Amino acid sequence: MRIGYALSSEEVGPRELVRNARRAEEAGFEFASISDHFHPWIDNQGQSSFVWSALGGIAHATERLMVGTGVTCPMIRTHPAIIAQAAATTADMMPGRFYLGVGTGEALNEHIFADRWPSADERRDMLEEAIEVIRKLWTGGLTSFYGSYYTVTDARIYTLPDQLPPIYVAASGSKSAQLAGRVGDGLITTAPRKELVDEFRRAGGDGKPVIGQVTVCWHADEAEARRRALHYWPTAVAPGELTQELPLPRHFEQLAQTATEEEIAKQIICGPDVQRHIDAIMEFVNAGFDHVYVHQVGPEQDEFFAAYAHEILPELRRVARAA
Repeated sequence: MRIGYALSSEEVGPRELVRNARRAEEAGFEFASISDHFHPWIDNQGQSSFVWSALGGIAHATERLMVGTGVTCPMIRTHPAIIAQAAATTADMMPGRFYLGVGTGEALNEHIFADRWPSADERRDMLEEAIEVIRKLWTGGLTSFYGSYYTVTDARIYTLPDQLPPIYVAASGSKSAQLAGRVGDGLITTAPRKELVDEFRRAGGDGKPVIGQVTVCWHADEAEARRRALHYWPTAVAPGELTQELPLPRHFEQLAQTATEEEIAKQIICGPDVQRHIDAIMEFVNAGFDHVYVHQVGPEQDEFFAAYAHEILPELRRVARAA
């Protein structure tokens, strides 16, 4: 069991992302996942820096922390050949401690060039082809590729790491989990669903890492934690596929207008109850996850790091040793 930390590009600027990565390493987190967005979900979050620039700073500021994108869409906003080069450079700057997390994206980030927003099934096909393009370019030879969605002509990536990064595929449903098992080196998902892990394993993912995300809002006052969670992350209550389909932050704000603190508290662990934080992480572990990263919502990052470093991570290590 490895416990990680979420670097939220939507909530803090790039300098703070670098600082938080360093703090996560110092606090004892083993890996981090950094979001790749063009827009935040809502304006209250207020940030959305270019992930590959932030990763360069994180590479310089950390020594042991494994870091990956959570997740990049290598399909519409950014051509997979560019992602292949960016990921190879980042992996060279972080020898043995970078992974490329990829997914089918959200209209929120991918609509900006007025490209048609494809259906979920088509985006899965595009993602599979994009992964093929990336892996071909990572061989280091002169590459041409003529696929259904992407064309690459006489391209070669010269800066390659000694150890190529693994590609982890995000999934929220059965078809994407099967794709992750078939073409990915691991699975990323946000809910402790054992059936999704089983689909991934049956499709070829046996023995590969499974990464889950827990969202929390640590604050000494639980009532204040609920208020902050609602202020900064009301989209936690967004149902189904809407998070993939809405194109603008104001649409998510409209969607969240009826959200309540009580509803948010059902989706986000709010407050200082150590056992609730531990139980939320262990729910993923008991569902078959071997990596879980924690997203702390809101500005209380220092308090969060102190609580996890001194109370929660030591207890989780004790539980892991006992298991």
